[in-house]
Amino acid sequence: MPQSTLRERLRYRFDVWMSGGTVALMGLLGLATLVFVVVLGVITWIVLALIRDENSPDPDEGPFDFMWGALMRTLDPGTMGGDRGWAFRVLMLIVTIGGLIIVASLIGIVSGAFDGRIEQLRKGRSRVLERDHTLILGWNSKVFSIIRELAMANESRRRAHIVVLADRDKVAMEDEIRALVRDLRGTTVICRTGDPKSLIDLEIGNPATARSIILLGPEGTDDPDTDVIKAALALTSSPVHSERKYHVVGELTEPANLDIARLVGGDEVKWVVGPDFIGRITVQTCRQSGLSNIYQELLDFDRDEIYITDQPTLIGSTYFDAQMAFDDSTVIGVVRDGGVRLNPPGDLALISGDRLIVIAEDDSTIHLGERHRVDATGIVKRERPPQAAERILVLGESSTLPTMLAELDQYVAAGSRATIVTRRPLPELPELERLSVTSWVGDATQRRLLETLDATSYDHVIVLADPTVGTQQADSRTLVTLLQLRDIARRAGRDLNIVSEMLDDANRELAEVTEADDFIVTDKLVALALAQISEDALVADVYDVLFSSTDCEIYLHPAQEYVELGAEVEMTGIIEAARRHGETAIGYRQAASARDRASAYGVHLNPAKSSRVVFAPGDQIIVLGEH
Repeated sequence: MPQSTLRERLRYRFDVWMSGGTVALMGLLGLATLVFVVVLGVITWIVLALIRDENSPDPDEGPFDFMWGALMRTLDPGTMGGDRGWAFRVLMLIVTIGGLIIVASLIGIVSGAFDGRIEQLRKGRSRVLERDHTLILGWNSKVFSIIRELAMANESRRRAHIVVLADRDKVAMEDEIRALVRDLRGTTVICRTGDPKSLIDLEIGNPATARSIILLGPEGTDDPDTDVIKAALALTSSPVHSERKYHVVGELTEPANLDIARLVGGDEVKWVVGPDFIGRITVQTCRQSGLSNIYQELLDFDRDEIYITDQPTLIGSTYFDAQMAFDDSTVIGVVRDGGVRLNPPGDLALISGDRLIVIAEDDSTIHLGERHRVDATGIVKRERPPQAAERILVLGESSTLPTMLAELDQYVAAGSRATIVTRRPLPELPELERLSVTSWVGDATQRRLLETLDATSYDHVIVLADPTVGTQQADSRTLVTLLQLRDIARRAGRDLNIVSEMLDDANRELAEVTEADDFIVTDKLVALALAQISEDALVADVYDVLFSSTDCEIYLHPAQEYVELGAEVEMTGIIEAARRHGETAIGYRQAASARDRASAYGVHLNPAKSSRVVFAPGDQIIVLGEH
């Protein structure tokens, strides 16, 4: 056993022993008081009985009466003011002095323990008593989005609690949460001060009774992953580890640390690698306008999200039958033998133990109804044109760049080209098969450089944020670049497909004046994923499939490939049309509302099976399928 781990365990056991010392000492003093009163009471009764003076006990008085008198003098020295007889007075004086010493000690101990407890509460060092709570270990800018999302998820729960344990001042944490998370929707947030890597401090958050645990890396350090991995190690090796497995989700910033993190966390911890996660979303989004809004809706708890549900009555039915068995939920896959299968064949028969993966507004809205009949009115099947080579312009740099290029190489056709503009020489890039890379060193905020590059000639433009210059400065540079690009496109009479990475969600609304097609808000999307996985660990496996270039992804295809434009079609017909393409329909996007934030940018996920819609040119069907 490492020496540091042994030292932590010894300190933990010593702290546990000391925490019971006050109660033990109070008990000993109480016992000493009882023995003192009994002994002096009996001695007084015997002495006075032998002396037989005016203080001798009455025939009706026994030893217990003198014990009671001794107790009263112990608690109140003024009681002895009317005593008579020197023998009686001496005995009562002994009782009084002994009582003063014992009771004063007892009061001092109680007062000290009470003051210590108040000080612990003020400093946030007291152990939480809540059960079935969500425990957040660590603190960074994502904590506010996580708390906001968990508060929405807890609306259907009674007396929901979130506990935050971080190496920060308790009052300061509470003030920041109160300022940035306005509506907790009935959820109680409790802050405690402590080091999540310490076995002793870890117990302040009461992890053994937590329903889920979220690990966050600290900000302002060169290697936050080290702290997160140590916190995971402290959890899994704690001497008071509960008998059940923990449900933990942790955040990493470096893909290279994933192997050691998995070794430490075992099967108790699910990991989200921020740059890898954002890089995959950016790649998928840059090639399909509007996809970021779909991911935003699936990842947050505000509207529709992904759930895993047991429906034993559907055993023996096919996957397509299951799709038609819900009115307000959309089936997108099956969990079988612990593995996730998105968009399986429509004729796949459900067997015992299968669980369904659905998109629903809330887990309380997942209900079976009568099986819907397919209305095939307006259904068509048109072949798609072959994939052509693409030109991608990447402006800026971030830690997501290597992952993003590797993912992009899996999607594009052979002969595609990427031009990357950075202020510093490019880092080492992965080997690419279909994508050739050309690099420029320059400032993407300069208009002359953008005009030299002929930005309007590219199929896709990605603007990355550089976190090394600070969140606000990085977003300001991004905003300037977007304004320049939009003006160049307007003057050239061209339409640019632009995807921009933002670091602060508060800057997104300001940046929307640039009319970029999509915004990837780094911290927020990672925070949303952490919150979703904390509610159901299997969702992490769904994300692994959904955001992988080798499996099943979300696509937006032209509506005319599935239905006749101008004809009123039912959602059941859209699902059938997608099935004929080997896909799962999950919604649609209307081009007329693509720029309207109030209309969710035209995105309609999980529409009712009985809903009907008329599609126009530019509208798209949202499906799960393979590229």
